[in-house]
Order: sequence, then C-alpha cells, then structure tokens
Amino acid sequence: MRTPIFLVIILVLQSLSPSSSTISSLKKGSSLSVEKTDDVLVSPNGVFSAGFYSVGENAFCFAIWFTQRLHDGSHTIVWMANRDQPVNGRLSKLKVLKNGDLILTDAGQLDVWSAGTGNRSISNVQLQLNNTGNLVLLGSESKTGSSENFITLWQSFDWPTDTLLPHQRLTRYAKLVSSRSRSNYSSGYYKLFFDNDNFLKLLYDGPVLSSLYWPDPWLIGWQAKRSPYAYGRERNAVFNTSGHFQSTDGLEFRAADYGVGVQRRLTMDVDGNARLYSLDEKKGRWTVSWQAMAQPCRVHGVARQRLLILNTGFRKFTYNELKKASRNFSHEIGRGGSGIIYKGVLQDGRVAAIKLLINEANYHGKEEFMVELTTIGSLNHMNLIEMWGYCVEGKHRLLVYEYMEHGSLAETLSSSQTLNSHQRFDIAVGTAKGLAYLHEECLEWVLHCDVKPQNILLDGDYQPKVADFGLSKLLNRAGGNSNSSFSRIRGTRGYMAPEWILNLHITSKVDVYSYGMVVLEMVTGKTPMIGHHTGFSNDGEMMEVRGLVNWVREKISENGRRKGSDSLEKIVDPKLQGEFDVAKMEVLVDVALRCVEEDRDARPTMSQVIEMLLRHENDR
Repeated sequence: MRTPIFLVIILVLQSLSPSSSTISSLKKGSSLSVEKTDDVLVSPNGVFSAGFYSVGENAFCFAIWFTQRLHDGSHTIVWMANRDQPVNGRLSKLKVLKNGDLILTDAGQLDVWSAGTGNRSISNVQLQLNNTGNLVLLGSESKTGSSENFITLWQSFDWPTDTLLPHQRLTRYAKLVSSRSRSNYSSGYYKLFFDNDNFLKLLYDGPVLSSLYWPDPWLIGWQAKRSPYAYGRERNAVFNTSGHFQSTDGLEFRAADYGVGVQRRLTMDVDGNARLYSLDEKKGRWTVSWQAMAQPCRVHGVARQRLLILNTGFRKFTYNELKKASRNFSHEIGRGGSGIIYKGVLQDGRVAAIKLLINEANYHGKEEFMVELTTIGSLNHMNLIEMWGYCVEGKHRLLVYEYMEHGSLAETLSSSQTLNSHQRFDIAVGTAKGLAYLHEECLEWVLHCDVKPQNILLDGDYQPKVADFGLSKLLNRAGGNSNSSFSRIRGTRGYMAPEWILNLHITSKVDVYSYGMVVLEMVTGKTPMIGHHTGFSNDGEMMEVRGLVNWVREKISENGRRKGSDSLEKIVDPKLQGEFDVAKMEVLVDVALRCVEEDRDARPTMSQVIEMLLRHENDR
C-alpha cells in the first residue's frame, strides 16, 4: 500500500522542523540549567541551538552551535559566553533577571559572566535565539497608550569569539580570537581584528612574542590591495548568505561555492589561518571555500605553537631566564617542604611566582618530571593555581605559577588585616571546589596530601586557589582512589589525618581532614595546636593531646544551651570583634567538625562539603 504523497510531505517537514517541545526564547525571571539536558534554546528554523555545552570533565560553557551534527557526531560551536571560565556541571544556570540583566552563575554561587544590562527601566524582558544564530536580549519601554517599543539590550553578534556568521559584523570594537586547540575552547593566540590604521589584519599574540603576519607586514596598503579610507574611517566587515565578503579597508572576496542555500561561517582557526567554511549537509562536513593564507606554513608562530602547546601545555624556561626574572632569586615570598617561592617578572611583563624545588632527589629523571608536569598542566579549575611553565636544566627543577596578590591564607590570617565572615566563607567554598575537582572531576585522581593555609593562595578579590597540588601522589582513575600506598608520610603536623600515623590506606579523606583543620583555623584564628604540640608516641599511635579540635568541641559543649552568636562568641576569631554572620560561622564549624572525625568513613567527601555549604546559601 502506497503512502499518500501529502503524508510524505508532512513527515518530511516534521523531520526538518524543531520539536514542538523546544523553545526559542526565555522570559524575565526564567533560567536554563546545566543539569537539564533539555534546557536548550532552538532558533525558529531549527538551525541553531543555545545552551550549556560540555568542554571537559564537569566543565561547561554557555554556547551557541549548529543544531545539525557533523559526520563524527560533534557540533560546531559558533559562540561562547565563558570560554575562559567554564562552570560546574551542578547548580550552574543562565538567568534572565528581573532587572533586565542576563547572568551566568557557577554552581549557584559565583557570577562568571554578565551581559551588563541591569538596572534599566524596562519591562517584558526576554532572551531569544534568532534564525541567524544571534542570541538577543530584548526589552520594551512603555509609550503613551498601549503600544510598546522593543529595543535590543544586548546581542551575541556584538561579542564574537572565534566565528563570524552571515550578516554578523566585525567592527573596531570586536575581534575573532582562535581557540587554544581543537579540544580546548579557551582563548588562543591568533586574532583577526581591525588595527588603528583601519586595516583588517591577523596577529599572533603569544606568551612571549607578538607580531602581525597578514597581510605581509612589509607591504604598503595599496600593495596589499587595501585602502584605509575606502569607506572613510569606518571599520567593519561582513559577509552575506551567498558568501560575498566585504570590508571597509577594501578587502573583498566571494566563496568558491558562491550562492544561496548553504550554511556558512568565517572562523579564526587554531592554526592561525582565517577561513570561510561551507556546510555539506548531506555529508555532515565543512569545506573550505576561502582562506586568508594559501600557504599555512607562513602563519607566524605555527612551529612555536606546536612546540609549546597546553604536548605540555605550557612554556619551557631556561634557568638563566628565571634567574634574571627573579633578580637572582632575591625576593622570597614563601617556602614549604617542596621548595622556595620567589617573586619574579617574566620577559613579557607578567608577574610570576617562581618555585625552586629543593627536594630534587624526588625528581631524579627528566622524563619522570615531565610526566608529572604534563598531568599538572592538564588540570584546569578556577580554584587551582595556574602553572605557566617550568625549567628542567641539569639538576635544576623550577615551576612558574601565576602570582597571587594577597599571598597565602596563612599570611592573611596572621597579619593585621581582618577577613570578614563573608570572605572566610567564600574562601572555604572555593577551596572545597578546588579539592573536589582534584578528587573527583579531573582526568586523574589527585590527592593533595598537604592542605594547609600556606598552600591556599588569595587573588586580588580574596578568591582562593589551591597550590602545590601537582607535587603530591597521582592516582590512576581506573584504579580507584581507596588503595594507594605511599613510601613516606606526607603533610604538615597539625593538619595530618590519623591514617598517616596508624598505617591505614591513604584515600582522599586525608585531604578532607586537612581541609577541616584549615576551616577551623579560619573560624577561630587559632593554629591547630593550642598550648601543646601534637605529638606521636614511639609505637606510632596518636597521643591524646589538647589541640584545636578538642578546644572547639569543649567550647561548644560549654555553651550547648546557648544559640546564635552566644554559642560562637568564644570560638570566633577575636579580630572580628563580635561582628560576624552567625549562620555562616555556624555552618563552617559544623562542616569542619564533620571533616575532622577520626574515623575517615564518618567524614564527608569534598563534593558533599560543597553541597552542605551551598545548601546553606540557597536556604537563605
């Protein structure tokens, strides 16, 4: 029996059109959740989708992509809001606020991106994904009578990342920036932009060198068939759906397959070449229909990029470079069991923390050291210190990190400066997120093994970053994280879990214990050992001594019938002079005491710690 032709047409149309359950707009007060895979905006024609896109282990960016999958099952990203600051796979949301702003929150706690459109006298705010792939935030202002005037508050077309779509203008205020690699969507080193001479150019802007390479820098404008005043002093470029590109500096070209009916994109590629692509929908493949440079080997920095890049992902320094940067290692800013840290200024002007490893016997061979560095370089989280490079030269082993303005938590707690209760709570949350990433979310199980205030660094906004995580034991994810063995005791006395002394299997719970001690120190302003040093008997069993944990428990027991600030006044750091957020301090004490239970099975995991802390914030 033949299927009626009209039914065939209906079925075909249904297969081409987006599902009836999809949405193309989001109204004021609504949000999209990272945890709901169906929370996706789809353009009315179904060509584009917008939502949370996975960019790594528990790392997501809010992005726009072509809905159609390619032959390998992947999607083509055309825009990202937070390419350099991915958010957590839990509790993160994109929200259209009632004040007219559009924000992206990480784990319900931190705003990592905003459209910056809040505090305007508007009504009927809504976010919509257009057929062009443009994500637009609209609002209306009331006029006399019942009519309303809709205005564009913000649009993604004004803030491109590495891709330009048809009818999206590249202006003097925007630029295309390549991704770091095909699998790393963060900002790379190649840029397509208008320079101050009104010319459209390609730039390599690397960690050390920066240079223009297209058009050939030795050519005068007319020799490169450009004119800075072809359209006055305007600076913008655009191409249409047929593949016709025009720029105000006189650059003009047509796609090799010029004509309508083809999806196109202009992308600043990871190899430094700018290309116009056309989509073969049947094959699910993009084909190049124009490129800026016919000979890719002439792209500046290609060989250098391959040499430096994220095999290791960061730069190799010479010993003399770091010696010069640190002024012969003269400005010491910290030290620990693994090395001494010096402040330095790199050749490109960046202020860095340069760590000279002193236990060089632990890093016998260059290959072993490089394997460990590769693992460290693959870890990426906003609450982990970022490594910029290393030095392996003769017996010298050095690491180069980002410099943190406010130094370590230990320095801040012991200084005359006072952290308020809100800052202490935020530091506890951020530190927990960094450790949870190491334990549960990165490609390798990483135990820190030396969590203490000296290894928690604070940036200019007092946001914490865990340091020294790369010099601890690395565990293969396939092997689990509960049966590791260590050749020696690791950590710092006062923060060490009982397992180290009782010769028990070492698990991630040793970091949980240390974290609990750090939180108690933040709350009380007291070091882990009060009056007596924590000691160990000759047979390896822990001695009963009066330390910080016992002191806090005693004070809580003494004031058990009191509530609120009365029960905390004898515990909280005297520097706060009785002015603190009672609820925040109560939850910090409760979480910390759970973390320092002697029975490791009674301690929560770091992800559970985050849940307890964030639940407190959400309940409020």
